[in-house]
Amino acid sequence: MARPEKVAKVDEVTTEFEGAAATLLTHYRGLSVSEISELRVRLRDAGAEMKVVKNTLTRRAAAKAGIQGLDELLVGPTGLIFCGEDPVAPAKVLKEFAKDHPDLVVRGGYFDGEVLDEVATIKLADLESREDLLAKLAGLMHGALANTARLLAALPQKQAQLMQALIDAGGAPGAPTEAEPAEDAAAAEEPVAEEPAAEEPAAEEPAADEPAADAASADAEAGDDADEA
Repeated sequence: MARPEKVAKVDEVTTEFEGAAATLLTHYRGLSVSEISELRVRLRDAGAEMKVVKNTLTRRAAAKAGIQGLDELLVGPTGLIFCGEDPVAPAKVLKEFAKDHPDLVVRGGYFDGEVLDEVATIKLADLESREDLLAKLAGLMHGALANTARLLAALPQKQAQLMQALIDAGGAPGAPTEAEPAEDAAAAEEPVAEEPAAEEPAAEEPAADEPAADAASADAEAGDDADEA
């Protein structure tokens, strides 16, 4: 491979390292061309891409991407599995494929800034995939929303039952038994202003000349009696 081609390949692999959520490393010696093609298809369906790159170029690309610790894994024919978003699904594919094709060996991987050995990489296959976790999360959210909706729907019914119970029991304490217009109720609550009692007319005092008038009347009657005599 000419130098410009090597530089281009290193840049390509560097971009793959930087854009991948995880990178899994395998040995594929002994697999046929058709078996490797089948593995590529399965990995592509799982959101990953398999590339075969010389170890020397892979080391340069890893160093350029700031990844350290992969040198001891880059021994022999190595297949690089670049995982787009979820390393779990590609790890499951490798584990299942290796059951029927023992020549495929999982060497290790790089995930979340850490270098994984063979055991840790295979354990990724035992985790739940991103799709499964999202499905469970959606189910939990749907259940919570459904419970909230049922609770809100039950509130008016509970309130109606409570009101009916109060009505059957004779009404709430202190509540009027009959509905009255708002104006009448307000008027009933306002204290009635008491009107001042009517003043009784003062007893009239006899005029000062009344005794004299009575005396004159008595003298006149006496004179009449004398004349008659």
